[in-house]
Amino acid sequence: MERKFNKQPKLHIKTGDTVLVIAGDDKSKQGKILSVDRAKRRAIVEGLNMVTKHIKPTTNSPQGGIEKKEAPIHISNLKLVDPKTGDATRIGRKKNEDGKLVRYSKKTGEVING
Repeated sequence: MERKFNKQPKLHIKTGDTVLVIAGDDKSKQGKILSVDRAKRRAIVEGLNMVTKHIKPTTNSPQGGIEKKEAPIHISNLKLVDPKTGDATRIGRKKNEDGKLVRYSKKTGEVING
């Protein structure tokens, strides 16, 4: 019998990272990641990819109305900003002294915390 594992893929970004959008309407804008959906490979970035949502009147909001909120962006359209230099960089993974896998900047070679 063959086992199937639903292993989540490793991503180059995490919640709290500052990223640069490299494609789409918000190209060349930076923002902080609020959440990541690993299964769909999408992330919500603070203040970017805003969409308009119409809200029906409810007990919480009796007026209803129009609300602006962030929509998810595919992670292939995001590039991590190196916290040391402020430039966009690619990410690599290597083991540190403790044998734990850490992310590092391909441009500067420095370990990225987080």
